[in-house]
Amino acid sequence: MSTPANAKNEPRWTRRKEARPEEITAAALELFIERGFAATRLEDIAARAGISKGTLYLYFANKEDLFKAVVREGLVSPIAEMRGLVEQFEGDSFELLRLLIHGWWEKVGATALAGIPKLVLGEAGNFPELVRFYLAEVVEPGLAVMTAIVKRGMARGEFRAVNAEEVALLIGAPLLQMMLWRCALEPQSTRKMIPERYLDAHLDMLRHGLVATAE
Repeated sequence: MSTPANAKNEPRWTRRKEARPEEITAAALELFIERGFAATRLEDIAARAGISKGTLYLYFANKEDLFKAVVREGLVSPIAEMRGLVEQFEGDSFELLRLLIHGWWEKVGATALAGIPKLVLGEAGNFPELVRFYLAEVVEPGLAVMTAIVKRGMARGEFRAVNAEEVALLIGAPLLQMMLWRCALEPQSTRKMIPERYLDAHLDMLRHGLVATAE
């Protein structure tokens, strides 16, 4: 079968039926994690996605908007799912907490998304507006979900009386440490983290610290 004479010289992106925003955000995530926010150029993201830089601009006005799209697609959506589960779940509050922590690992911790906290911390000094966005869209909603679970457990008599807001921070801190270890420290360490064991140990500590016991 013959092909048009100019087909081999035609840019790859002109042969695509459409450029999906999801493909652009996937390429952006890869490069942001590999190079950092400042060092990643839009033309590199476009090339990784197999499109022209002009096509990228059809979807995203600038690199900041693209970063926000990556975060909303990868992290904000799972938090919304967590919030929905908290509202609908009818079982024990500690089981709910266990489901959410293991679900977090499957959707975020075990994926390239785990590199986003490291990226945000590393770029915080130069891009404070991105930090404010991350706090508003990811950190505060995530803490609100954890706080709601703790308050639920106390209201049902399943958890002892604690400061729910502070405990929510304590629940999240080991998860953040887990991502930072995996993405920044483990490649240079002889200690390898086994995620399931780490999460089970975290949950065991939470159970002993939270669950109400009969007097």
